[in-house]
Amino acid sequence: MAMTALQVQNLKGADRPYKVSDGGGLHLFVQPSGQRYWRLAYRFDGKQKTLALGVYPSVSLAAARSKREAARNELAEGRDPGAAAREAAAAALRAQQTTFKVVADEWLAKCEREGRAAITLHKQRWLLAFAFPRLGSRPIAEVTPHEAYEVLRAVEAKGHFETARRLRGTCGQVFRYAAATGRAERDVCADLRGALVTPKVKHLGAVTQVDEVGGLLVAIEGFDGYRVTHAALRLAPHLFVRPGELRQAEWTEIDLEERIWSIPSAKTKMRRPHVVPLSAQALAIIRDIHSVSGRGRYVFPCQGKRDRPMCENTLNLALQRLGYGGGRMTAHGFRAMASTLLNESGRWNPDAIERQLGHVDGNSIPRIYARGEYWPERVRMMQAWSDELDRLREVATGESPVAAKAA
Repeated sequence: MAMTALQVQNLKGADRPYKVSDGGGLHLFVQPSGQRYWRLAYRFDGKQKTLALGVYPSVSLAAARSKREAARNELAEGRDPGAAAREAAAAALRAQQTTFKVVADEWLAKCEREGRAAITLHKQRWLLAFAFPRLGSRPIAEVTPHEAYEVLRAVEAKGHFETARRLRGTCGQVFRYAAATGRAERDVCADLRGALVTPKVKHLGAVTQVDEVGGLLVAIEGFDGYRVTHAALRLAPHLFVRPGELRQAEWTEIDLEERIWSIPSAKTKMRRPHVVPLSAQALAIIRDIHSVSGRGRYVFPCQGKRDRPMCENTLNLALQRLGYGGGRMTAHGFRAMASTLLNESGRWNPDAIERQLGHVDGNSIPRIYARGEYWPERVRMMQAWSDELDRLREVATGESPVAAKAA
């Protein structure tokens, strides 16, 4: 006999579970606690089966009857409604397990296993945090180009054009990873090429005029701040490595006898080991700072936190303090300075300069034949470069009458 909505509402728990039928196999299973569950009894392929239709009152009597009719239609067409329900539940679970955030976190974990630098992983997480509020809970296969554009446009609307550009690239890597692992069809960010504002290129500040280098070196010599920072500032122009590589240098990487600094691949941008010849001047600076930080892990530890490397912006702040702010000079600018003056000198093979900068030729075949990667020339070049820096500094202080010129 069919029930009424009022009857369903007034059903109470008893000492034992019991059923109340609504007809057509639909019934309400009432627990002693008073909880009520809709069930549908049916036969398929000669077997008696039960299909769960939901919990009252979340599923009303009318909704339960509607589900009963849908199940009957499935049976009439020769399909098992229970199997269809299980497939739908499995699909919902798969969707929950393949959201944009789930896939992004998995991709980040893969990047970490591959040995990506900590700063790179930090930037990737920071960028993806812009996408998570809108896309995080969305099944990644269902994200449309327009949805991705809306995320990027929100960043762009704040004037962060470069951040939006980088976010598109990072999201694109997540989508491509999803496609490679069978959880998305393609990279929807590929459709957004040309849709964002192209940011103006901002070159990092660098002193590249030979007549200005000496003044910079004199200013560095006169730095009166933290001794470790001073040592890093003095060493930066001699080695012209990337700032992150310099501040994270460890004593175990430096061989004072062989006069080399071996930077492991995990710390380099190109993800390949990089060896730096140490000139006599560079070696003297390193030996001098050994009395300060030699008992610790890092050559240039953070002030007050010796178990951590120097902070990321320390050298830039020091240069600003010396009057080289406002885009005049940055820690990264020492690379441009060395590259410009060494190439202009005409004394050195451009490939040797590129190798010393830690750049990798995009063509792997020529690299195979660049045996030793110009090591003997790089050793001579680094010593000559340090000698030239000393000469330019002396010219700037008036200690030498010789006109400055490039190395």
